Amino acid sequence: MGLGSLAGIDFPWDLLAPYGARARSHPDGVVDLSIGTPVDATPDVVRQALADASDAHGYPQTYGTPALREAVADWFARRRSATVDPDGVLPTVGSKELVGLLPAMLGLGAGDTVVLPRVAYPTYAVGARLAGADALATDDVADWDGRPDVKLVWVNSPGNPHGAVASVAELRAVVAAARRTGAVVVSDECYAELPWAEDLVRGGVPSLLDPRVCDGDQSGLLVTYSLSKQSSMAGYRAAFVAGDPALVRDLLALRKQIGLIVPAPVQAAMTAALADDAHVAAQRELYLRRRETLVPALTSAGFVIDRSEAGLYLWTRRADSSLGCWDMVDWFAERGVLVAPGAFYGEDGARHVRIGLTASDERIAAAAARLGATESA
Repeated sequence: MGLGSLAGIDFPWDLLAPYGARARSHPDGVVDLSIGTPVDATPDVVRQALADASDAHGYPQTYGTPALREAVADWFARRRSATVDPDGVLPTVGSKELVGLLPAMLGLGAGDTVVLPRVAYPTYAVGARLAGADALATDDVADWDGRPDVKLVWVNSPGNPHGAVASVAELRAVVAAARRTGAVVVSDECYAELPWAEDLVRGGVPSLLDPRVCDGDQSGLLVTYSLSKQSSMAGYRAAFVAGDPALVRDLLALRKQIGLIVPAPVQAAMTAALADDAHVAAQRELYLRRRETLVPALTSAGFVIDRSEAGLYLWTRRADSSLGCWDMVDWFAERGVLVAPGAFYGEDGARHVRIGLTASDERIAAAAARLGATESA
């Protein structure tokens, strides 16, 4: 199919340009809550590890250093209630490249189907199209259970943009159906260390690799994870995929051929980040404080926040659902606040906007003040 299959697809955020210009014209400057890029400093423990490994004169290991793969396995055991074989760990250049390339790397093509959530980050569908496969957007397992054309099923929990978290029972149902169907399941869990609902704070966000989900059998299962959010390492492009060692070996063989390798200093930084829970807890508290500033301001201004039980975003609509997403983007832009339209994430997002927590305390406070100083639309 090739790159021609993506011809004519606009990068969604480019469509925000006129609203961004309007928001930036606000006398007190823009509050950009449209893209989830971290604004807080990368932790010292990470930066020191990067510096210490900066004499990187030789080629890095595509498979990742043994220390990094052990650190990922230790992190899963400590933080995600899952036992992961270090041989089933592979670092990736951020998680987005894996999402976009995985269908092609698994050999999918014409006649194959990739299942993705109804409301989802657009790269899942782009990856299917790049491979020449079809995309099926559904949250109902019955829509694909037993279909021989279904080769890959994406799970995103906590979800982007809406922050919904799949329960153990829901994940079990996906795994069982995929095994009947013969499909690979990949769970994008990049926001798992940012839970807000009380039950998730206490018990954690369930992972696809949790034995309560897969009964200890990780065959056909992968989890992709990024350190961009929990460790403010977006600029490092630091992520990994973990799970079925056989699938990981297949991906490794292909990635060796095309040179998809995480730089050695970044691998060292990842190893340090994964071993240090203190900075993750501190980062979560920063986001919690910003969330607790925005939520009441939005509610007072006539908005409702749906789901959003974990992650970096508030999935927001008018209380009476009277405005479409682009009307709401315009409403916020008039007040100098830039948000993302729910339509970027599928038709079911047409009445929502995604509002990020990724701005400084001062900018979050400015947004809250602007919402409180104006009448409801």
